[in-house]
Amino acid sequence: MADIQDIRPLLQRLWPDPAKENVTAKEIAEALSLIFTNQLSPVQTGSLLTALHFTGWDRRADVLAESAAAMRRHAAKVDATRLESVIAGRRRPEGKYAGGLCDIVGTGGDSHNTFNISTTSSILASSLLLLAKHGNRASTSKSGSADLLMNMKPKPAQLGRITPDTISDVYAETNYAFLFAPVFHPGMKHVASIRKELGWRTIFNLLGPLSNPLGDAIEARMLGVARDDLGPVFAEALRIAGAKKGLVVCGKEQLDEVSCAGPTLCWQLVEHAGGSSVDVEHFTLEPADFGLGAHPLATVSPGREPHENAEILRRLLQGELPPDDPILEFVLMNTAAFLVASGICEADASSMGAGDDGKVVRERGPGGGRWKEGVRRARWTIQSGEAWRQWNAFAEVTNSLPA
Repeated sequence: MADIQDIRPLLQRLWPDPAKENVTAKEIAEALSLIFTNQLSPVQTGSLLTALHFTGWDRRADVLAESAAAMRRHAAKVDATRLESVIAGRRRPEGKYAGGLCDIVGTGGDSHNTFNISTTSSILASSLLLLAKHGNRASTSKSGSADLLMNMKPKPAQLGRITPDTISDVYAETNYAFLFAPVFHPGMKHVASIRKELGWRTIFNLLGPLSNPLGDAIEARMLGVARDDLGPVFAEALRIAGAKKGLVVCGKEQLDEVSCAGPTLCWQLVEHAGGSSVDVEHFTLEPADFGLGAHPLATVSPGREPHENAEILRRLLQGELPPDDPILEFVLMNTAAFLVASGICEADASSMGAGDDGKVVRERGPGGGRWKEGVRRARWTIQSGEAWRQWNAFAEVTNSLPA
């Protein structure tokens, strides 16, 4: 074990008023870094997480940005040169999408137990974008993103085999990769039991969506937050971290997705001409902005076991759900928003290939986004069979990797 460090001076300044004591986000990130290297005692770890929680400092944009950067620095190292070489061969720039990696993820903890929307949307979007989906097993629901994919039929994905050494092999075969948090963030094992014993959500529940191990290579991301007061915080954290494209969403019901039931609050990063600066713009989306109907959350909250949700996912990907199915339309809204955030919907000509009707929807809605064009493209991923092909290629390659 590495030498245990003593952070009592910081802990004493953190409570009750960190601002008065001039505590900095960098100091907090450095303290959290000690957890990843097993250099902080369980008592001081618990004290740090508790102080951050009850002072609200774990919900500050600067603290989240610095802490997420520290978490990424301590992630398992990927051969960036090899990865970039493989990705370069798969890039398909279109519109304002440059062909880079994209992620869609939520904070969880919204207590609505909806279907695995962001995971499903990530698979659909991989038909048009390069996906680096960061995720884990369930912590607050029955079926987390990893649980879902590891229960898919006919061939479950072997997520534990995707490692820093094999991720380039995955991208050589498919547009989709899943970065399983326990594999890419091994230092998190040192805080797992402490988080369980504390009994409340800690800063680590918020850092996950900001801590994709391929962070510097991520071109665009969509983040769902379970509380609307976190929306501007996450958007600002992304801006501080240097992100140029990002969409943060929170359904009015305190839902960490674009809501299919009513309004969704949105905070979008907008890069000015020449890349001189990035601003955050706030607007509200409704199901009608996507050209889709509204559905009560009760109709998209099966609350089922992973194998049951996996069967819904299989049927959706294979086009077996009715075109107005509530779960399907919920997925289409979120996939559409993700595609808009990537910039691909800004293309004025379609390049989706056979089966595409080519009728680009140029209508703009809130925030200036082509949300209905996003839905058109999202439907195409299913109807063309491309989403199912990308999923199958991913499942096949993960099963071929060394156990």
